[in-house]
Amino acid sequence: MCGIAGLVVPAGAPSPSEPMLAAMIAALRHRGPDGSRVRIDGQVGLAHARLSIIDPEGGWQPIHNPDRTVWVIFNGEIFNHVELRETLERLGHRFYTDSDTEVIVHLYDRYGDDFVEHLNGQFAIALHDTRRQRLVLARDRVGIRPLYVSRHGGGVAFASEVKALYARSGQPRGLDVRALGETFSFWSTLGTRTVFAGIEQLAPGHTMAFDLRDPALAPVVKRYWQWRHLLGDGAWRSEDDVAEELHALLVDAVRLQLRADVPVGAYLSGGLDSSVIATLIRRHTPTPLRTFSLGFADAEFDERPYQRLMAESLGTEHSEVVVSHADIAAAFHRAVLHAEAPLVRTAPVPLMLLAGHVRQAGYKVVLTGEGADEVFAGYDLFKEAKLRRFMARQPDSPWRGRLLERLYPYLAHSPVRSRGFAERFFQEGAGQLGQPWFAHLPRVRSTQRVLRFLHPDLREQLQAWDPLRTLAEQLPPDIDGWPALARDQHVESATLLSGYLLSSQGDRMSMAQSVEGRYPFLDHRVIELANRMPAHYKLRGLREKHILKRAMRDELPEAVLRRHKQPYRAPDSACFFAGGEALPWVRQALQPDRLAACGLFDTTAVDHLVEKCRNGRAIGFPDNMAFVGILSMLALHEAFVQGRGEA
Repeated sequence: MCGIAGLVVPAGAPSPSEPMLAAMIAALRHRGPDGSRVRIDGQVGLAHARLSIIDPEGGWQPIHNPDRTVWVIFNGEIFNHVELRETLERLGHRFYTDSDTEVIVHLYDRYGDDFVEHLNGQFAIALHDTRRQRLVLARDRVGIRPLYVSRHGGGVAFASEVKALYARSGQPRGLDVRALGETFSFWSTLGTRTVFAGIEQLAPGHTMAFDLRDPALAPVVKRYWQWRHLLGDGAWRSEDDVAEELHALLVDAVRLQLRADVPVGAYLSGGLDSSVIATLIRRHTPTPLRTFSLGFADAEFDERPYQRLMAESLGTEHSEVVVSHADIAAAFHRAVLHAEAPLVRTAPVPLMLLAGHVRQAGYKVVLTGEGADEVFAGYDLFKEAKLRRFMARQPDSPWRGRLLERLYPYLAHSPVRSRGFAERFFQEGAGQLGQPWFAHLPRVRSTQRVLRFLHPDLREQLQAWDPLRTLAEQLPPDIDGWPALARDQHVESATLLSGYLLSSQGDRMSMAQSVEGRYPFLDHRVIELANRMPAHYKLRGLREKHILKRAMRDELPEAVLRRHKQPYRAPDSACFFAGGEALPWVRQALQPDRLAACGLFDTTAVDHLVEKCRNGRAIGFPDNMAFVGILSMLALHEAFVQGRGEA
């Protein structure tokens, strides 16, 4: 795992500056604390910061092909590099390192831009072909590793994080207002947009190529993979057969992702997903199992009893970090600067603290259960949508109230405890049953409460913008013909997964501590198998992840298999107040003059919200999201627009 950065200048212009490349890669030293290297060749400058995991001695980048005409830097891991190397060697290729990076240049020599289709991994790649005078960028299928691009001043800059682009002199600083609207609707931006004006991201499953002879350096973007639901004709094999295939595939995904020349650990959250991964490591590989857990001083969010149950069941060496409100408040600013995006929840912060605990224990790599909820329909959102569709079709059903009572047992302030509120919530969007975003309407409407706190000038700029129409433009053209659950899962993967969960809660928080996270449930083979299954294999009634539980029924404790899904959460606005008063730094950040100076928020509306939080009356999701969103936006504006205090 590493950080990458690079510069491309038009033909005839002076070569990229080594000091500028050094400044860019220095901004990513947390991603690659083991050292950095820079290479300049004509129009192209490549820089790499290394976190040594595979071939620590020989894997320094850039790495080249045998005749030194193709050079590559990349951030990530190629998990099937052993099998690829064996195949390539049979075809006559000769290697000079033991690193997974080197297979990339050999695959490119043989297959051209189609090299990405052979990779099983998580990656952001930059490849310089000096023969054909091309630069090729590529990002993994589901967007685990980030890659940002700026086309400014006639050239192209790219990097693993935005802060490296801002280390480049002359990079304009500003925010994209529509991107703020997207973030405060979907928790992240959509497609290639970022909240920073003039900076885009390469979308998951895409390549971007530049012809260096083109004076305009116009990019050619191609999609090589998409999260599609390739549903069959219903003549599926038995559940037992499918569960057996899924189990074998997960074992292989875990086996591949354990490859490293350094110790590998695993997270135990107390839920099904991380328990599956830890169990497969323990029972199907020779890898020693070291596990790490996150606990909360606030009992509402704490899952340590379930974590300890699994640790004892597996006999693992286990440790935990317990996070308090004060811990979250103290680390919030740093987490925002690493996320490089507005946050509507504090949930990323404890994950950054957990990664710090992992690093202090001497580990650079952890496997996690992230992705299972998207792949196997684990979220409450999917059950909510199923009930909302049922209620829209049969509004007078006597079973309606009983069904609502089966949701959210883990919430202290569950929406179903008020029957009137629950019925209004579950009738949300009843007139849009056939729209692909139907399942997500309650979340979108709730999150958009943040928009009410924006400065009136910004709200006016967003007046004519339709967030749902923008979302529709990102979706497959045939999605309206998909089954309901398939539509719901696809929208979840296209919005929350890569834009928030794998970024703000994933890559950015672990790499802030120089720790690499790996996600076996997001092996593309697992996704493709799940996407061919009928809906009831995944969501059976209101039983989430049915097929996954069936696949693991002989290996997990009954208490874990039967436990109701409890999503990972952390305390929000309450962290920033003590004794009925805002913490000093919070009070200073939210002073009316500072709010007015940044021009982002309606100061009167923010004052009312702060007072509500101070009095402990902000118990609902909308108020909490608004408060955290405002505080995080102020930190981003100060660091990245004003250029003060970048991480």
